[in-house]
Amino acid sequence: MKNLSVYIFFLMFIFCTSCRQNQAKGKIIIITSKNKGIITPGGPKSITRNIIQDKKGNIWIASFDGIFRYDGKSFINITIKVTSVRFFCVLEDRKGNLWFGSIGEGVYCYDGKSFTNFTTKEGLLNNEVTNIYEDKVGNIWFGVSGGASYFDSKSFHNYILDENGMSEDRTGKTFKFRQNNGVGPILQDKTGKFWFGTNREALVYDGKTFSVFNNKEGKAFNNVHSIIEDRKGNIWFGASIIGDKRGDTLFVTDNLWRYDGSNYNKIGSKSAASIIEDKKGNIWTTGSVNPNGAGIWKLSRYDQNYLYNKKIAITEIIATESMLFGILEAKDGNIWFGSMHGVYRYDGKTITDFKGEGSQK
Repeated sequence: MKNLSVYIFFLMFIFCTSCRQNQAKGKIIIITSKNKGIITPGGPKSITRNIIQDKKGNIWIASFDGIFRYDGKSFINITIKVTSVRFFCVLEDRKGNLWFGSIGEGVYCYDGKSFTNFTTKEGLLNNEVTNIYEDKVGNIWFGVSGGASYFDSKSFHNYILDENGMSEDRTGKTFKFRQNNGVGPILQDKTGKFWFGTNREALVYDGKTFSVFNNKEGKAFNNVHSIIEDRKGNIWFGASIIGDKRGDTLFVTDNLWRYDGSNYNKIGSKSAASIIEDKKGNIWTTGSVNPNGAGIWKLSRYDQNYLYNKKIAITEIIATESMLFGILEAKDGNIWFGSMHGVYRYDGKTITDFKGEGSQK
């Protein structure tokens, strides 16, 4: 009996210690083997912002319906038992952990067995997370309302947007509410510089100083929603240029841009909400011809053979009144893209949606 009491005390000690550790590292949510998610008759049916493919070949989808995993046969909503929050972005890190950015509940890290939720309580700058990025040394960056945070596996380091651009905050300040400006896409290029897209002026960071990047007329790029670096080291992004005000009208042009290290070149006349480079070197975009997001949205492919010619060869895959978002080229060459109403797959000939019972073509 005495031994049993000692054993029970030992278990209580381990449990309490674990709780203290978990509280310091984020809220742990355990999902049992019987409760890892729910198989759904199709994919998400609402806004789908981001799609990735993991090392095992599974497709992961961040949507306002939750986080879905597609194994080639069926969809599983793996967060439905965890939270009903809207998800905006997803990343698989080099260790195989999945990170899910939400609107309102910070970020969730999923190791395949349990979820860890990090919020402003743990030092994240803001609980609205619209982008996740892993840098060259393994830090996980988060584009959030009000600025950016990175997690070095021990603690969060925050950068706050202000009238001078962005600066590191060492005071532990966090934002409980939505801010007027926020960081979206984050990229570290081959030279080590960081690029940040924001709702206002876009920034580049050399490790010491944040600078606004401007076009050749000296005007800043605004509303950068996507940034990539291609195989040649060029930086591609979609951005608005705010022109002169004529009467009551403020002229705004929204285009796809390429930066070659010296010059910013306008490529095409459509916006670019999302950009990828495929295995062949073609550039794919989703975007609207209207800078305020209204009108017709298109999934477009820019032929790599003509990217540096005066006349660009563009193939429009689909045109729709529904807003289009993130793009993925899967390992099998299929192109996945998100929309206001779920996720789609393009195999080079046919576009398949996954909104209903099974798939529809």
